[in-house]
Amino acid sequence: MRFFRPCFIAGWIFPEALFRIRTDDKLIYLTFDDGPDSTSTPLLLDVLRKHNIKAHFFCCGNSAEKFPELVKLIVSEGHIIGNHSYSHPDGWKSSVKRYVRDVDTASQFTSGKYFRPPYGHLRLRQYFILKKRYKIVFWDIMPYDFDDAFPKTDSLKILNRKIREGSVIVMHDRYHSDLPEYLNRLIETATKSGYKFMLLD
Repeated sequence: MRFFRPCFIAGWIFPEALFRIRTDDKLIYLTFDDGPDSTSTPLLLDVLRKHNIKAHFFCCGNSAEKFPELVKLIVSEGHIIGNHSYSHPDGWKSSVKRYVRDVDTASQFTSGKYFRPPYGHLRLRQYFILKKRYKIVFWDIMPYDFDDAFPKTDSLKILNRKIREGSVIVMHDRYHSDLPEYLNRLIETATKSGYKFMLLD
């Protein structure tokens, strides 16, 4: 079963985490997980540059360490780097100490300000420790673009149907052949509907 929005209970469990920006204006926020990637990151940047849109890239520390020039390129084009852990561990399956150490290690190569938990999995003890150091960012819409078994046309339908004021959209900085077209269509459709793409504070 796929859940395109986090369970509403998550907001009660993690009250200081960000899921959606509360606003009546037609503002949405693009975020990308799992990069940087030598193939997909330049393609994403090309599309964002074409539309003059800025986004958040929640990078894995091991990839950021491997491709520091891509991290510099992302920042140089006005985008924001976030921390997506170093090795992409599952918080539900990791000890608190090991998980926090992994995130802190990633901060050397990514960000010491914003953190997004891999898989959206976070134990309460991990949350209580990490929220003192980072702004924890979840999402409002997950279109399953990372799932090769889920057609990209269906991902777009989900986004077009579920986008709302203040939506934080999570997509993935991984290569697939229709990535530029997929992102282009999302931006064009949302823009025609009156939405503006913004950066998180």
